[in-house]
Amino acid sequence: MQVTGKVKLINATQTFGSNGFRKRELVVTTDEQYPQMILVEFIQDKCDLLDSYSVGQDVTVSINLRGREWVNPQGETKYFNSIQGWRIEASQASAGSDTPPAFETTNAPISSDNEPDDLPF
Repeated sequence: MQVTGKVKLINATQTFGSNGFRKRELVVTTDEQYPQMILVEFIQDKCDLLDSYSVGQDVTVSINLRGREWVNPQGETKYFNSIQGWRIEASQASAGSDTPPAFETTNAPISSDNEPDDLPF
């Protein structure tokens, strides 16, 4: 799956626990009729992928949806979802210039009066 939009926020890398678990969050604003602010988590070595991106840049992020089940001390089961990023690329919109591509034009061949006109109209 992919999320495409403009980078709204890139948080600093957070480290948790004695095992050195790392997490970094990115917020992408989608370009839709009703734009969405999508929080994407990058974990462990994937945190470093965000170093070369900045706020305002158009990106495409490859993601995985993750779901977890948790039973609280009262015995109630809760479910949590997260969006984990594993690749990020600059979108084509930001890679190119603001000018539209030039199209090659050619002139149609000029018909001569010697050629038969076989069109039905």
